[in-house]
Amino acid sequence: MYLRPEQTYQRIQKELMAGAIALGCVFLIGTLWYCLVEGWSWEDAAYMTVITLATVGYGETHPLGNRGRLFTIALILMGVINIGYIVNRFTEAVIQGYFQEGIRLRQQRRLMESLSGHYIICGFSRTGRQIAKEFRAEGVSFVVIDSEPESVQRAQVEGYIVYLGDATLDESLLRVGIERAICLVAALPSDAENLYTVLSAKTLNPGIRAIARASTEEALQKLQRGGADAVISPYITGGKRMAAAALRPQVLDFVDGILSGTDRQLYMEEFLLEPAFCPFVGQTLQKAKLRSQTGALVLAIRRTDGNLIGGPTGDTVLMPGDTLICMGTAEQLRNLNQVLGPIVSQKLRKPKNS
Repeated sequence: MYLRPEQTYQRIQKELMAGAIALGCVFLIGTLWYCLVEGWSWEDAAYMTVITLATVGYGETHPLGNRGRLFTIALILMGVINIGYIVNRFTEAVIQGYFQEGIRLRQQRRLMESLSGHYIICGFSRTGRQIAKEFRAEGVSFVVIDSEPESVQRAQVEGYIVYLGDATLDESLLRVGIERAICLVAALPSDAENLYTVLSAKTLNPGIRAIARASTEEALQKLQRGGADAVISPYITGGKRMAAAALRPQVLDFVDGILSGTDRQLYMEEFLLEPAFCPFVGQTLQKAKLRSQTGALVLAIRRTDGNLIGGPTGDTVLMPGDTLICMGTAEQLRNLNQVLGPIVSQKLRKPKNS
């Protein structure tokens, strides 16, 4: 059975600690014997115990009788066994690189503890790998969690922050900072695992946005009932995209070009309007003059009640809590972000600053 690196490192730590404690107990027993039974001073008793355990070959500090020599033989055997055990564990740790692994695990733990407002990818299969590529292209901070050692090793090779653990367990989600994350993507191969992950994530952080992968229509409905904010079925989505590629190839190419990729010229971004920061709440789009000030185009507005206004006109009023869906170049979207004010949101991330 494969032991997780952290578990193996902790096991080695415990074994070395147990060996050191056992050696200390042997030293204490030897010192007490020579002091209390043989009647030596504490200094002589401790000295005799040390040279006996170290097997350096010095003579007896004071003459010993048969009983004292028998105890010394037992003390030597106990010392040799304990020291041999410690040397064996220490050698294994050095050869297997457990100490280096421990340093890496501590660095990884500190890095995970420093993450805030990040994304969590559960599962590093083909779907998870593609999500990680898109996140890296967007420049957002994220962490990968997977229970398969091969997948974790692959994520490490690609330079991602990764944790080896079961995403369905609360302990694993807490290790990757679920309480500080803003979004979780459940891309595990099993629909049941994705459902458990979403339920655990929503329990630990009710405000987190949970996106899940579903293989069947039944699983899609269950994940939605389980609290997933968005459920994606690769088969349904793939079929729709293939149909769109056949019927509207230019439209699909345009949409793909502004949604993903590192070499695109146009971007789409979301902006949450909060009254405490946005000076245009309560004004119409015509009065706000967002287009003339920044060059970015407001494609749609999502109201707080879920109503979507597509192609808003100049008379459309900006309301508190509205989400603006905008399109423009990176520079135009950065200007729009500055015009709208510093956006502080636990649900939506800020536009890229670079």
